[in-house]
Amino acid sequence: MGASEIDKMANLTADCRLWVDDPAGFTTSKVGRLHHTYHQHPLFQLPELEALAEELMPLKQCRFVRPGIKQSSAFAHAPEHPEGRSIAEVFRRIEEPGSWIALYDIEVIPRYKALLETILGNVQSVIDREQPGMCLVTGFIFISAPPSVVPFHIDRENNFWLMLRGRKVMNVWDRTDRVVVPAKTVEDYIVAHVARDVRLKDGFTERSHEFETRPGDGVYFPSTSPHMTRTDPGWAEAGEGVAISVGVNFYTSVTRRTARLHQVNRLLRKFGLTPSYPGESPRVDAIKAPIGRLVGATRWRLLQLRRPEARGELPPPCSF
Repeated sequence: MGASEIDKMANLTADCRLWVDDPAGFTTSKVGRLHHTYHQHPLFQLPELEALAEELMPLKQCRFVRPGIKQSSAFAHAPEHPEGRSIAEVFRRIEEPGSWIALYDIEVIPRYKALLETILGNVQSVIDREQPGMCLVTGFIFISAPPSVVPFHIDRENNFWLMLRGRKVMNVWDRTDRVVVPAKTVEDYIVAHVARDVRLKDGFTERSHEFETRPGDGVYFPSTSPHMTRTDPGWAEAGEGVAISVGVNFYTSVTRRTARLHQVNRLLRKFGLTPSYPGESPRVDAIKAPIGRLVGATRWRLLQLRRPEARGELPPPCSF
């Protein structure tokens, strides 16, 4: 990319915006509606996304699901297309019903890292007032043709989710809904990255916030908020049959501290106790947090001793 192209890209980036609909009422602890203009950014158009996918494919950061996946399915994905398609063929056939590709950790590519950081710069002031210490900004792009879904799951990070092209229905649950995801299940995921009990069940959808999204719409949701999407075929037509969204994710000092509390709670639960959930007892949390850092680090070292193949691996991000 030449100097003139870099300058043009910088100008286009500066022209795009992200904002929360209710800045005074926005809180990082609850689901909230957003709007943005990043669907107009050149790096989020299909030709650029195909180029990005070509760069990510050797890193095994392009992910694919098998045909027929449902919102209630386990969110299993693989680094190779189930039919062995190349990236060029995947994008050539991207409007075929059910086509699906995700681009993970796009921040490893410098131009996308800069873009993600700029996006969050728009809202850093409303983040910092409750959750300072933003770190480890990551990005995940989902590209699909209807009918397609992203199954029900939870993530570690806070998420500014932006709709870029087409339409999707996003369902998000409150992170405090222990009916949908029990405390033990959250602890297993944060501490050990085990998600086998994170499953969509009958009656759960009615408990969610549902957003019908188009380009320029967005949703914020906190760490461990269950969520899923679907792309229905009713809106699609020739040349406009692709849905694209990006999740701009990040950790903070608060998400790290909460992970340390989960470390302690999971240990207490193994002794038959029922610990208070993070946030329920600030005084108890203040005692648990420094212990959780030690528990997490010790657990990781013991895991590496028991499993030589794990030596040299990094622990799950911000897990202690």
